[in-house]
Amino acid sequence: MSGLLEGRVALVTGAGGGIGRGVALRFAEEGAAVALHCRTSVEAAGATAARIREAGGRAEVFVAELTEESECRRLVGDAVAWGGRLDALVNNAGVQPVEALAGMTGARWREVVDTNLAGVFGCTQAAASVMRGQGSGGSVTHVASIEAHRPAVGHAHYSASKAAVVAHARAAALEYGAWGVRVNSVSPGLVEREGLAEEWAQGVRRWLDAVPLGRLGRASDVGDACVFLASSLASWVTGQDLVVDGGVSVRPGW
Repeated sequence: MSGLLEGRVALVTGAGGGIGRGVALRFAEEGAAVALHCRTSVEAAGATAARIREAGGRAEVFVAELTEESECRRLVGDAVAWGGRLDALVNNAGVQPVEALAGMTGARWREVVDTNLAGVFGCTQAAASVMRGQGSGGSVTHVASIEAHRPAVGHAHYSASKAAVVAHARAAALEYGAWGVRVNSVSPGLVEREGLAEEWAQGVRRWLDAVPLGRLGRASDVGDACVFLASSLASWVTGQDLVVDGGVSVRPGW
């Protein structure tokens, strides 16, 4: 590894598994001390932290309910107290249920939107304030989705929330830029996870038939994008949405 994030401290939300785990591992591989947030997946997040420490890195697990604004502030404060500073935040925590729009209740809509958006708002606000006070700025990256641009059936609440995440990154980049804080988003396509091929065989096959690069994404692919955006290589990049989907979004829809 090239040590792109050597000496930096990062906070990754939703690091209990999947994409969050992949992002945390890539940050650690590039030299960052990583604060791993989870809500309920404490054991899984702990296993990832242990893996980072065994490889010679620094990692710690923090538990918080990110739909509560005060919990977002507490999480960021705890991460700073542990790491001594905060250079990068990756807002990855979220949910992706499947439910037809016609029968969806307002409560279910709000549950998904609040889970996927409230933490982005709260954690970004708290982190940007810390980064401004450090005088050296920092990087915030939201994990959105290609469904922010091309919604799927049964994902109206999810797609709308991820479109809002992309818009928030652009708005935050505009307002926090004067503080030296860069804010971007990453929009992954279908990322491989354990059991996916069995649970959604038809969908995986359709994806593989459509994707120009011929495979599903890996959590490390998303991690690579987040590492780039947090590094000095992206020092003049803010307010952008980096699509990481193997090229599937360029496939014609007709």
